[in-house]
Amino acid sequence: MSPNLQPSGPVRPAAAVNEDIRALWTDPRIGLTHEQRARYEHLLIEWITATRAAQIVIAA
Repeated sequence: MSPNLQPSGPVRPAAAVNEDIRALWTDPRIGLTHEQRARYEHLLIEWITATRAAQIVIAA
């Protein structure tokens, strides 16, 4: 994963990203394809960005 977690556009709510992750990986016993793994990693970075953005708002 890239250490640069800067969003490239508007930050979606973490709950919305989490829904996409759950829809992508419905059964953790079944491995993801290479393309699904790449999508999962992208969503994970997006989720981290969203949770950090929420923490900044709470701290402010």
